[in-house]
Amino acid sequence: MRKDIEKILDSTHDAMIAVDAEGTVTLFNKSAERLTGKKSDDVLGRKVEEVVENTRLPIILKTGKSELNQQQPLNNITIITNRMPVLDDDGTIIGAIAVFRDITELIELADRITNLSEVRETLEATINATQDAISVVDAEGIGTLINPAYTRMTGYTGDDVIGKDCTFDLAEGESVHKEVLRTGQPVKGKRLKVGLMKKDVIAEAAPIIVGGVLKGSVAIIHDLTEINAIYERLDQAKQIIRNLEAKYTFDDIVGTSEILQNAIEKAKIAAETPATVIIRGESGTGKELFAHAIHNASSRKYAQFVRVNCAAISENLLESELFGYEEGAFTGAAKGGKIGLFEKANGGTIFLDEIGELSLNTQAKLLRVLQEKEILRVGSNKPKAIDVRIISATNVDLEKAIVDKKFRQDLYYRLNVVPIDIPALRHHKSDIPALVKHLINKYNQEYGRNVSDISEKALSNILLYDWVGNVRELENFVGRAMINIKMHEHVLTEQHLPPILSHTSAPVIQLGSAEVFETLNLERNIQKYERTVIIAALEKCGNSREMAAKELGISLRTLYYKMKLLEIN
Repeated sequence: MRKDIEKILDSTHDAMIAVDAEGTVTLFNKSAERLTGKKSDDVLGRKVEEVVENTRLPIILKTGKSELNQQQPLNNITIITNRMPVLDDDGTIIGAIAVFRDITELIELADRITNLSEVRETLEATINATQDAISVVDAEGIGTLINPAYTRMTGYTGDDVIGKDCTFDLAEGESVHKEVLRTGQPVKGKRLKVGLMKKDVIAEAAPIIVGGVLKGSVAIIHDLTEINAIYERLDQAKQIIRNLEAKYTFDDIVGTSEILQNAIEKAKIAAETPATVIIRGESGTGKELFAHAIHNASSRKYAQFVRVNCAAISENLLESELFGYEEGAFTGAAKGGKIGLFEKANGGTIFLDEIGELSLNTQAKLLRVLQEKEILRVGSNKPKAIDVRIISATNVDLEKAIVDKKFRQDLYYRLNVVPIDIPALRHHKSDIPALVKHLINKYNQEYGRNVSDISEKALSNILLYDWVGNVRELENFVGRAMINIKMHEHVLTEQHLPPILSHTSAPVIQLGSAEVFETLNLERNIQKYERTVIIAALEKCGNSREMAAKELGISLRTLYYKMKLLEIN
């Protein structure tokens, strides 16, 4: 029987050492041999403290108290041990026993489990923190994990999705998870609609492969609503930049004639001061180009440049466009109100083109800006201070307009601080050859031509004409000539020049009955006649709207209105 007990004790994984009441070793099993490195034959019958270093069994014999789950080092390993007294039926201590095992591997395993737990927590925190929606499914396409961004995007929570088929959240399109599970390959750039609000998204998914086996799929979903909003804001920013950017400098003004150089020098001097400038000259002389150049040569060149065509904006909108308006100022006013062009130009320059077309009411409000350096939004009684340099331009005889009570004299004096007169092209024809070559280079790039020169005959023909439309008419003329040049031709000749209709009086407009009187509708025939006459006037005046309006005997604003109504570009 004793032999059987010894075999059982030797078979157990736990090490055992037992002593009698005198502390003599009576039991030392195979596991104890393995952990201590001692043989039972060398230990049995000897005092335990002689053969087992740091043993506490004598203390157990003395105190009769058990010591349970005690951790300690032993021969370069870590053990956990239970030490207990052995009692007879009367409760007398007749010995003690220690049962212990090697827990080094358990500690290492616990460390690995702890590390895995930390990795899992870090991974979950990362997934939960990302702004892109993430969803994970198993090999059967059943949802196993989503992050908060997924819930924000789709409106579905974990309770809605986890345990459900991966098509649950789809509103339109094929599930990227299904495609990945079917093919085992990643999927990119799939356009879908997902969630309760059927949001437009772009989805990407990849297989989860463990040990060469497809275990599931993970998808990242990008909300196109936010991306589209970003693009929209970017387009708005680009539009604002285009509106605010002054493109030209004095280097872009072509010409060396004395009369033109005098105007340039005066403009350069004006640029160095904050004074209000008015640029005067016929239509097409380059007034806007001078305004750009003055701004770019001034201390405000890094601030906004806002151009306003006073004739192109209808009278009932002009005030709100210039000065802005408050919410509820009028029917249709945008929520939150709207910032005006003067406020947009704050710190920079505002260029008021066609200043002579302003109504007397708007002139009075502009005078306030110049005098008080503040604007008043439509619907507001709180003025707002602004710092804006005003450059205005006109081809109207303002002095005559004052006499005719169409322009305020006090505003005239405020605007006319630094007047700059831009000469008509017929007064500095010596600059035409340089202008023509500049325009040829410009249209070479725009039209893909390779013209390097202009013939003397062609240039002579151009110099014979007075160019009533000034540089704008010349630009239009050269552009049409460049269209007539073939790709292999390198010299612009007189054969390429279009006819200069303005040498003669206005052409007679033939209105045959077949063309005009297709119907007897009076309004339609009048509109058709007006369209024909306006187009003819524009062609005669080199596409100069100011000159065409004068030729037609109507105001510039009326011309803009009719062009829009009759769809004339």
